[in-house]
Amino acid sequence: MTKEQIEKIVPANIPMPMCIVDSKGKIISANEHISDVFIYDGIIGSDFFGLTGINMEALCHKQGKEAYFTIDRNKKTFRIIVSCEGEEEDGNILVFFYDITNFQNLKDIYNDEKICIALINIDNYDELIANTAADRRMSISTAIDKTIRHWASKRNGSLHKISDVAYIMYFHYQYLESITEGKFAILDEVKQIETETDFPMSLSIGVGVGGKTLALTEEYAKTALDLALGRGGDQAVVKRISKIEYYGGRMQTVEKSNKGKSRVVAHALKQLIEQSDRVLIMGHKNTDMDAFGSSLGIYRICQMSDTEAFIVIDEISDSLYAIYKQARESDNYNFVSSSKALTMVQKDTLLVILDTHRPSYVQSRELEEAVDKVVIIDHHRRAEDCIEKATLSYIESYASSTAELVTEIIQYAGFKKKMIKLEAEALLAGITIDTNRFAVKTGVRTFEAAAWLRRSGADTTEVKRFFQTDMEDFRVRAKCIASAHYYESGIATSILDGENQDAQVINAQVADELLNIKGVKASFVAGRNEHGKTVVSARSLGALNVQLIMEKLGGGGHLTTAGAQVDMSPEETIEKIIEILRKK
Repeated sequence: MTKEQIEKIVPANIPMPMCIVDSKGKIISANEHISDVFIYDGIIGSDFFGLTGINMEALCHKQGKEAYFTIDRNKKTFRIIVSCEGEEEDGNILVFFYDITNFQNLKDIYNDEKICIALINIDNYDELIANTAADRRMSISTAIDKTIRHWASKRNGSLHKISDVAYIMYFHYQYLESITEGKFAILDEVKQIETETDFPMSLSIGVGVGGKTLALTEEYAKTALDLALGRGGDQAVVKRISKIEYYGGRMQTVEKSNKGKSRVVAHALKQLIEQSDRVLIMGHKNTDMDAFGSSLGIYRICQMSDTEAFIVIDEISDSLYAIYKQARESDNYNFVSSSKALTMVQKDTLLVILDTHRPSYVQSRELEEAVDKVVIIDHHRRAEDCIEKATLSYIESYASSTAELVTEIIQYAGFKKKMIKLEAEALLAGITIDTNRFAVKTGVRTFEAAAWLRRSGADTTEVKRFFQTDMEDFRVRAKCIASAHYYESGIATSILDGENQDAQVINAQVADELLNIKGVKASFVAGRNEHGKTVVSARSLGALNVQLIMEKLGGGGHLTTAGAQVDMSPEETIEKIIEILRKK
């Protein structure tokens, strides 16, 4: 068929809108049905890209492919079907517009009416009621219930109260966009409820979306709620099939006054240790004082249970050298490399992972995968990639440190023997470093744990000695502080020069020091470690949630203390952080 025949015969005999586009993207012919797509006359000679926004290369690429273009014109939706005629250089393209408006409307209705499930949890209900006068408890409980029900009714949701602290809500997908655009306003609304306590009411919400069945959608909601609770509460998490979104999380985690869970965990851990042939104790990569002190604490529980134990550690930084050397020379502990530990794994081996719950952060991923029985003890806010196979998981984001949690476990494990002085000092050092010398994220239970360690023989002078640095590190830290850059928004940033084995420690110290400067609300410090990896430390006074910033870089932490490791240069990392802050 000749070019002229295509232009004259084909358009007239096609019962749907169509046009012919030449190799330069100009419309050279169209049938009368094209007015269903373009309401104006005289499109012959017009540029196809100008009319549709689709360029010629992309248009030709779609020929014969399952993927296709759709465009909305004249209050209708059209699917574009392409057929190329002739050679690429001088050939023509036949473009057909298939009306799928009814199908699209049906699809939109189907999607809008999909059921979403929200699980709502009152975070601090027990603490609130315990600290409220009896005659006020009912009115506060009623106010909370009324606020949640009002929020649900505005979304035409079906709300059911399943316990004093928990609700389940069913609602249509069409309301989810307004809920997320409003950043789950209910989180702020409940904080306005007047209570007699010195902390506000807060909620945790987990929303499941897109499951093939209601059961699967509810499972998504449970996973989302677990994430919200594990990250400290006061936030909402939306879990879709392959995507998780976070909202809120601006409030500092409220410390739980009830130590019942510590007692339960202590008893369960003691049983697991006694039932194991040996215990391997492992922290995270670039072990810090909190992970190391906690390791010595768990080792003592194993010794008291007459179970063989080994502390897995591959590298020792300068900041840990003094206490590690003292522990090694005492001959009271078994230290092994991760490769050696891998050869020691047997059927009844127990692995205790400390100060992290993420597979990518552990000292040895191979060791974590090789052991069937795993215990996790951590104080960081729960991340998406949590180790799922844990036999016992104790992740409490309210705690100042993992050392604080381990100290409580030792207290309630029921042993009559006392700890060794070095172990008490190591645990106290872990608490001290993670609280910036008891200045941040410190609660009543933190001081109670420290007091118990002091009674167990911890010498605060010895603990301070563990933190001493040499003159060169002092100069490096001072230079990093002096070169900091300050922004009007209250942000301070700095870059550590060169590569440094203790980059992670120095960054944290500099970030802490920058918060002492008047007007600084948050600080970010980046520098390369000895492996060429950029490590970032982030600190804030609470007005900015630095955990959310670090999560965008693949890291995590707490509202006021967080960090990350990235492959970008320190300069690029700081630029990325500033970019994220500007978008907030």
